[in-house]
Amino acid sequence: MPARRIDFYLNASDSLRSLTQEARLIAELDRILVHGAPADLTHACRVKQLRDGTLTLLAENAAVAAKLKQLTARLLVAYRTQRSEVTSIRIEVQVDRGNSAPAPQPEPKRLSPESIRNLTTLAESLEDSPLKQALTRLAARQSAQK
Repeated sequence: MPARRIDFYLNASDSLRSLTQEARLIAELDRILVHGAPADLTHACRVKQLRDGTLTLLAENAAVAAKLKQLTARLLVAYRTQRSEVTSIRIEVQVDRGNSAPAPQPEPKRLSPESIRNLTTLAESLEDSPLKQALTRLAARQSAQK
């Protein structure tokens, strides 16, 4: 059996053809979004769908949604420039539940033995004060962790 291009299979049925066209449209709309909005904002939003001229964008949180709402006029111009059929933009907030696990805590930084000695020397040179107590505790804690 000869190898065939993926397009052959994607166009084999009406439902796959329709799905492929929808995916290509969303990819194109997303590309316009990426070029029309600030980069730090585009990492927190994505295109959901285009229905009857209304483009729906999904934002990760309310702050991103608010910023997108401020940019809707600029985005509409970008979509119209690309001859897209977007006539309005709707923004929905959809929190990504996939990242619900807490971020791993970074391992605490360890001071070098020389830094610990310098802290101890500094603490000894100070008169009694909260700073001297804090430096003494820090040096003792770091010494115990080595």
